[in-house]
Amino acid sequence: MKRLKHALCAAAALIFLAVPALAQDKPPITIGFSIEQTGGLAAVGKTGLLAFQIWAEDINKKGGLLGRPIKLVFYDDQSNPSNVPGIYTKLIDIDKVDLLVSSYATNLVAPAMPIVMQKNRLFFGLFALGINVEFHYPRYFSMLVFGPDPKPEFSKGWFDIAMAQNPKPKTIALVTADAEFGRNALDGARDNVKKAGLQIVYDRAYPPTTVDYTPIMRAVQAANPDVVYVASYPPDTVGILHAVKELNYAPTFFGGTMVGTAAAAFRTQLGPLLNGVVVGENWEPAKTMDFPGIWDFLKEYQPKAQAEGVDPLGYFLPPFAYAEMQVLADAITATGGLDEGKLADYIHSHPFKTVVGDISFGPDGEWTKPQNLFVQYHGLASNDIEQFRDDSHITILYPSQFKTGELIAPYAKARE
Repeated sequence: MKRLKHALCAAAALIFLAVPALAQDKPPITIGFSIEQTGGLAAVGKTGLLAFQIWAEDINKKGGLLGRPIKLVFYDDQSNPSNVPGIYTKLIDIDKVDLLVSSYATNLVAPAMPIVMQKNRLFFGLFALGINVEFHYPRYFSMLVFGPDPKPEFSKGWFDIAMAQNPKPKTIALVTADAEFGRNALDGARDNVKKAGLQIVYDRAYPPTTVDYTPIMRAVQAANPDVVYVASYPPDTVGILHAVKELNYAPTFFGGTMVGTAAAAFRTQLGPLLNGVVVGENWEPAKTMDFPGIWDFLKEYQPKAQAEGVDPLGYFLPPFAYAEMQVLADAITATGGLDEGKLADYIHSHPFKTVVGDISFGPDGEWTKPQNLFVQYHGLASNDIEQFRDDSHITILYPSQFKTGELIAPYAKARE
């Protein structure tokens, strides 16, 4: 309770930079959210916050929206899902914000859903996997690339790549944490396992509080699967790859949806430990993904990130956080107001041009077309961040429209 009170007492941030006088005379449009500024997900959460702030600055420099400045109201959820309901209750009932968006990641978005649904509020989930599948809440929208059937799509490409090997794999291990994200990820993975005709030889969830992953990976190794699929959050990803190195474990094909590999903080921690891993990601600096406006945003983001000591590349969460706000701004401008019912109807019925490409939203608020990637890391010789500025050590394997090269197999060969 003390930690929650501390989070709620944190000062909300106001973004009023270079706003023309006309907008200064009008009440701001307030957008409220929780965000990870401390805790295990802070390395990523801080980058999303910076992207939100850059968007607000860009809008305010142009005179705001509807002639009103943007004000961001946010609190540190400390990467703790139990803090989220209290924060959103405060944002709605005390701060009385005009609009709501979410923190980063499934485990931090899901606890807010009952609050926003009870209050019938518009809500954007930032990198939240399949949380509206059961609710079908019509005012929810997902800023995540997995399309209308997100749970199986989340891992489909990984299984497509794995099953294209010769000889085809026959057995698989499934590894994740016992939490919302992991459960959703493995729900979809099991569908893909069945379609692929694989035999599951290991399927266990570890506690979210796990810090030593060596016993887990030793148990996986003992099960002797041909391929290993891992669905992990950033701290787990680091721990699991260190355990794989410690055990010198090399199944035929290894990876999965190991969140964090695209974030600079984790890339520099892992370095060569990433070699050979095939993982899901959302955007890479490849010519096949040179969407209009993406580099304009990154050129604005990167020097600010460097100054603030956060991810200096910004390839993971920031473009999508910025794109989410682009969608919201376009809907506000088009409808001429903040009526959340009208905004939801507009977002459901219109496409949007963003820095991560053209987006449209289906009935459950998911993207109508998936745009997720699976990539393989290779040739990393150190932990230097400069290795990751371009795609020379990262090959996009899936989908075909973004593909930049071929798989190096087996996993042991790619680790060399």
